[in-house]
Amino acid sequence: MGDRAKILMVDDRPENLVALEAVLGGLDQTLVRAESGEEALKALLMADFAVILLDVQMPGMDGFETAAQIKRRDRTKDVPIIFLTAVSSGPHHAYRGYAAGAVDYLTKPFDPWILRAKVAVFVELHHKNQLLKEQSALLAQQLTDRDGAAGSALVAELSARLTAVEEQAGGVEKLVQQAGDELIAGADVREPVQLLNARLARLRSAIDALG
Repeated sequence: MGDRAKILMVDDRPENLVALEAVLGGLDQTLVRAESGEEALKALLMADFAVILLDVQMPGMDGFETAAQIKRRDRTKDVPIIFLTAVSSGPHHAYRGYAAGAVDYLTKPFDPWILRAKVAVFVELHHKNQLLKEQSALLAQQLTDRDGAAGSALVAELSARLTAVEEQAGGVEKLVQQAGDELIAGADVREPVQLLNARLARLRSAIDALG
């Protein structure tokens, strides 16, 4: 799978962060704590994250304001945010969550399996997008050296690597399908999967043109 993805957990109550670590520990990724919105924003300046789990009710900068700040930054605007809240899951709060840029909105107490499955999908998407960036960098290298055996070898290597990413991307779609409607209910999961597939198709066309 490559390097571990980073998952940012934001909650002002340490016991809630401990509970999240227990739920997500089985994913074998890097779990990063933040106990305030301000601390979360600082963490996002230091590293790239696959997904953010964000508590709504926090003193000072609450979850909605934190999410708005995250979405204003070019570096972090595309990072998926899952809101976790003990507040009533009525339409008003859910609307505020989605308006702030969240991909999902879960009310505590949540089903641990459902949360872990949702996070797993976004972690897999993050890994595939990272691999896609690497293939794009190799393609850029090829465009600067289109002649000779070295160039041909690079195209072959790039094509083989992209094939592996395409197969793994199919695994992400299968994961979503197996989880079913309970996983994707309320979550914007299919759109990033479709975006990944579109990027793969464009890169495949570019590589085929060089072959």
